[in-house]
Amino acid sequence: MARIGGRSAWIAWPAALLCVGVVGALGWLALPMVPVSVAWAGDMLRAATTPQPPKPAAETLATRIAAAEPVDCRALYPDRLWAELTWTPDVLLSQSLAPPAGEDTSLIDALAPAVNLSCHWRVPDGRWISSTLASVAPDAAPIAEAALRGQGYSCATDAGALVCTRTTGGLLEEHTLRDGLWLASAESDWQPEGYAGLLARQVWG
Repeated sequence: MARIGGRSAWIAWPAALLCVGVVGALGWLALPMVPVSVAWAGDMLRAATTPQPPKPAAETLATRIAAAEPVDCRALYPDRLWAELTWTPDVLLSQSLAPPAGEDTSLIDALAPAVNLSCHWRVPDGRWISSTLASVAPDAAPIAEAALRGQGYSCATDAGALVCTRTTGGLLEEHTLRDGLWLASAESDWQPEGYAGLLARQVWG
C-alpha cells in the first residue's frame, strides 16, 4: 500500500495504540452499565406488550349524584355555555330546589322527583331559561312519555334516553330521562344554540 507523504510511522503507531487503549478503557468503564441497559430494554418490551388496565370512566354529573356528592349550577353547565350565559348583560342566576318550571303538577306528582338542583336565568327584558335536574324512579320514562305526548310533546328514544320536546310561541321545552334522572329545560325567547343537548352531555357524558 502506498504511503502518504509526510506521515511518520513513529507517530502513527503510538497514536493508534493510544486510541485503542482509550476505547478499551471506555469499554471497561461501561461494563457495569450493561446489566442495567439489558434490564431497561426488557422492562420497555414488557411494558409495550403487557395489556393495560382500562382507564376509569370520565366523571359526569350523573356519577357525582350517584355518589351523593353535592352539585351546583356551575357543575351542570359546560365551560363554553357557562361563559355565554354569565357574560349576558344584566343576567341574574338563581339556584333552588324548585320543580321544573311551568310543568303540569300531575306530571310532577306522577314522577315524584327528588330535585337535585334548579337553575333559573333571567334578564330584565323578560327572557329567561330554566333547567332542573331531578332523581326519579328507573322506570319513570314510560310514565313521562305518556304524559308529555298527551301535552303535545314530540318524543323519541336516543342512546337509552327519552327526549321529548315542544315549542309554543317563543317557549322551547325539552325533557330528557335516562338512568333514573330527569333533566327538564325551558327557554323563553332566549335559546342558546344546542342548550339542552349540551346539558345532557354534561349530565350523562
